[in-house]
Amino acid sequence: MTYLLALDQGTSSSRSIVFDAQGRVVAQAQQELPQIYPRPGWVEHDPREIWRTQLATAREALARAGLSAGGIHALGITNQRETTVLWNRATGQPVHHAIVWQDRRAEPACARLRAQGHAGLIQSRTGLLIDAYFSATKLQWLLDNVPGARAQAERGELAFGTVDSWLIWQLTGGRRHVTDVSNASRTMLLNVHTNQWDEELLALLRIPRALMPEVLPSASDFGATDPGLLGGAIAIGGVAGDQQAALFGQACFSAGMAKNTYGTGCFILMHTGGSFQKSENGLLTTSAAQPDRQAQFALEGSVFVGGAVVQWLRDGLRAIPASSEVQALAESVPDSGGVMMVPAFTGLGAPYWKPDARGTITGLTRGTTLAHIARAALESIAYQSAALLGAMSRDAVAAGSAPVSELRVDGGACVNDLLMQFQADLLGIPVVRPACVETTALGAAYLAGLSSGVYASQEELARLWRAERRFVPTLPRDQAEALMARWEHAVAQAVLPAPGA
Repeated sequence: MTYLLALDQGTSSSRSIVFDAQGRVVAQAQQELPQIYPRPGWVEHDPREIWRTQLATAREALARAGLSAGGIHALGITNQRETTVLWNRATGQPVHHAIVWQDRRAEPACARLRAQGHAGLIQSRTGLLIDAYFSATKLQWLLDNVPGARAQAERGELAFGTVDSWLIWQLTGGRRHVTDVSNASRTMLLNVHTNQWDEELLALLRIPRALMPEVLPSASDFGATDPGLLGGAIAIGGVAGDQQAALFGQACFSAGMAKNTYGTGCFILMHTGGSFQKSENGLLTTSAAQPDRQAQFALEGSVFVGGAVVQWLRDGLRAIPASSEVQALAESVPDSGGVMMVPAFTGLGAPYWKPDARGTITGLTRGTTLAHIARAALESIAYQSAALLGAMSRDAVAAGSAPVSELRVDGGACVNDLLMQFQADLLGIPVVRPACVETTALGAAYLAGLSSGVYASQEELARLWRAERRFVPTLPRDQAEALMARWEHAVAQAVLPAPGA
């Protein structure tokens, strides 16, 4: 048997999964990753804890699988994106906590870039909107605020990386300082047309070139693990940021194929092939996982509050004792009774981009019960995703492509049959849940298998993908369109009027 090991380093935990060559889970292990909140709006991780937990789960997964390092053909890495680590090349020690993708401390720097008129340049080179979400201004903050960091960086003594680069440095004993194109594309410093660091953007943000890792295709020779770590050397053959890894694990390899990951938020990516497509509907253009040096792109949009609305029902309203009970409560009524919930707890993301929006519940009557509110909360995940996919389809049609014809789904909330059926009804296209919902880790394993010869081609990987269930729309289109119109009306109620309006 041939086995692949995937390291899945996320925001709240580090996981490791052993897959067989058919893409089936053999063993896995997981450890929680502590969050650090120094002040409101700031989110950090200890890079040493990222490394400690990831290494521990890799060892545990191998032990549970009954395998040694010699039994693993190759290793793949997928990771939380944009999170920024700065470390000393000589000691391998971080000079500061990692600044997590959610952190907003760099917003003033982003505001200056916008005011100076750099938005067009940055979007045309990187595909991204100027935002503190991305790594560039986080790195700039570290250089300007960690004592001595800028001088050390200019002397070539420091290394920057997203979490994949940090893990590879540690796994290889400091021998490789590399990243893959999908992670690099989330820094706001990569020219996605050339897959090279953009010298003009580095100069604009005063980031020394010597800090930057080498950018490789997502299926490449990233080095080998130090033999002392896992009991032998394992080739590191695949790397991709978590959402691009999920797109790859879902076998969405060609233009027009799309996936939605239903987690705390929702992330929809639609593959656009080799064409860089600028969105006219508030989406980001990002590099997809690239098995070779040929550029591959995707449109991406994020729903800020997806599964988190269920957590709010549990912890805020105390409507349910456990998240798993939301489906039963929602199914106890035939519909939401006219109730609409817009869970804009932290504003609305794509395609609305309304940071000042706030959560609302509309359509309440004397007959409204907690069950109606629970159903409206669950349906809000589907409404937001439908609005996002509608924006993607409009971009696709504007570019001369066909709209999305099927949505592949993964993430924790995709196991909710009521939600998936409602999603299909709103979209008017099939929603397909795969047999293996661990698609993020699977994408990293597939990339490692491609580079190491386990798989001959993406076509072979596409044949391995298996559906567990297809949710086919049953709602007439006029009724679905009426529901979406009611949703858009509810969204309008969630946007606060300007002062004095």
